[in-house]
Amino acid sequence: MASILGIDSGLTVTKAVIFDTDGHVLSVARRRIPQIIPKPRHVERDMELMWTATAEAIREAVGGMGRPAGDIVAIAATAHGDGIYLLDRHIQPLGPAILSLDTRAVDITDRWNSSEIAEHSLSLTGQCPHASAPSAILRWIKDNEPDRFSGIAHFMAAKDWLRYRLCGTIGTDRTEASTSFTEVRSQTYAEAAFALFGLETLWDKRPPIASSVEIVGRVTGSTAQQTGLVEGTPVVAGLHDVTASALGIGGYGKGVVAIVAGTYSINETVSDKPEVDARWFCRNGILPGEWNNMSISPASTANYDWFIERLCAGEAKAAEQAGESIHALMAEELAASANKTSSVVFHPYLFGSPFAGASSAGFFGLSAWHDRGDIVRAIIEGIAFNHRIHVDALRDGFSPQTARLTGGISRNPMVAGLFANVLGMPVAATKTEEAAAWGAALCAGAGMGVYAAPTDDPRNLREIETIHQPDPEQCAAYEAKYQVFLELTEAMKPVWPKLRKLTSSVADGMKQ
Repeated sequence: MASILGIDSGLTVTKAVIFDTDGHVLSVARRRIPQIIPKPRHVERDMELMWTATAEAIREAVGGMGRPAGDIVAIAATAHGDGIYLLDRHIQPLGPAILSLDTRAVDITDRWNSSEIAEHSLSLTGQCPHASAPSAILRWIKDNEPDRFSGIAHFMAAKDWLRYRLCGTIGTDRTEASTSFTEVRSQTYAEAAFALFGLETLWDKRPPIASSVEIVGRVTGSTAQQTGLVEGTPVVAGLHDVTASALGIGGYGKGVVAIVAGTYSINETVSDKPEVDARWFCRNGILPGEWNNMSISPASTANYDWFIERLCAGEAKAAEQAGESIHALMAEELAASANKTSSVVFHPYLFGSPFAGASSAGFFGLSAWHDRGDIVRAIIEGIAFNHRIHVDALRDGFSPQTARLTGGISRNPMVAGLFANVLGMPVAATKTEEAAAWGAALCAGAGMGVYAAPTDDPRNLREIETIHQPDPEQCAAYEAKYQVFLELTEAMKPVWPKLRKLTSSVADGMKQ
């Protein structure tokens, strides 16, 4: 029987997932990839370690699929978008990869966004400059590491690096190409975009663009030995993980907003014409004549993960040793807190926000009688409120009527219901465990003719989803709290830069 390998490499974990053609998971293997943080605002990754970890995961998944490796008819990868992966003229990594959590280029983008460059960028590329964009990071390298910049022979995205290691070809796909340098209407590279950001010399280094469903190579002999795959297995171009996640949960299309509550707050909807607005990225969809409109920020469940890892580490370890889950304990405390009123509001901006410039996280309205359940509730509510900022923007432009939600916290029905009440719209939570990998697999299957199109999902979505309807009374309560959340945001905007300055001044004082 035919099977398909979807690779999903995120900011902390890389996964290899093998599906049958009906969408059932046959095997899955994961490996953690450490981040390198050499200094504040710099978040990097060892490219060779990323590939080695992915290859190990593939080998484990192939070994556990219960079928011969030759049954895998196609492979496609997806991975974190934005950031940058560089190769030199010897096709070797040119330093560590720079991840999308990296904000070293924020001063550059702040300068661009306070000048006419922002307006030109929006009208030309469909998006305003932001710190994790390839354009901003490459410009930072040009300004600060000129020797490294002059050594660039190829620049690419994370999943394109995996593609190269799988089959030896260099290139990208339509969705990934549109992160900085394509003209929004023609959906092809624009030399003017490179010039706009002062990167004219990279025009000849741009990766060729393929369709997300195009076969771009075949597994090499060395890769076959390393991974257990069969040499010659077709490799399909794949796609940006934001788009892959929407596709994998059945949320890629018009009239629906796909919400991914992961490291990033991802909110997206599809249109059949380009609609440009500073509040979202208007990027290439999977097929020509499709645009994926994404309103995002690095401000979602990474805040909850930080709380667990930094402030509940002991209990998390004890729960794991007992065969239990710290998340189950947090769910109980969340449920207890939901039965009472709470004044606690949380800004989920530990890693960034939808707002240009400085920002930071913070609790407001916290008193001595509040307990951990109130804090967990405030964190989840803050995450949902931040998603609403993005969803409201998309509602202004596209009027989606329903939402589809995925991400670790969405497995808790209470959280999915909370999102429905915060957004004031029906929210469908799917049981898709590996949404992005399944999105990649759908593209691989379409490339081989297994599916007529990548949206030709063979699953019966009604059987694997739960629809949460908004409750009018809860909606009203959350509307009042959301308005306080926004008022606090406006109050903090002039304070955040002052807090950032304190970081350096206090550190300098301690050194003396």
